[in-house]
Amino acid sequence: MLAINHPVEDFSLPSTDNAVFSLSANAGKHLIIYFYPKDDTPGCTLEGQDFRDHLHEFTEKNCIVVGVSRDNLKSHQCFKEKMQFPFELLSDEDETICNLFGVMKMKNMYGKQVRGIERSTFVIDAQGILRKEWRGVKVPGHVQEVLDFVTTLNQ
Repeated sequence: MLAINHPVEDFSLPSTDNAVFSLSANAGKHLIIYFYPKDDTPGCTLEGQDFRDHLHEFTEKNCIVVGVSRDNLKSHQCFKEKMQFPFELLSDEDETICNLFGVMKMKNMYGKQVRGIERSTFVIDAQGILRKEWRGVKVPGHVQEVLDFVTTLNQ
């Protein structure tokens, strides 16, 4: 399991840019990785739009933003194009990275227990150290919290 102020093991996932995204290939930049349950659903759309609308501020702070869900790349590509997301969405169909970050949880959906992604965000600094995590994220105001935190990394 991951721990704050400890290195994150390298990982890689297929990305909407028709490449493979890896932590090691992005060393030197802070990484904001947000996990969301499903493409093109109300909360996930709002969260993605909020990251999209603040991306220039993250970029100014030496950050890369990526979203991760278990959806396949075709679904991700449609969602990214529809919402005009200027960042990559990563596909974790086999839940490898979801399990590394511990975001798979049992949740209630319409009175039934289902296994799914708990909305979560992690900040990994430019040296690959986990600096902050948010679990059970509520979308309103969350992106601003993340932005406020990464501002402290550059001081």
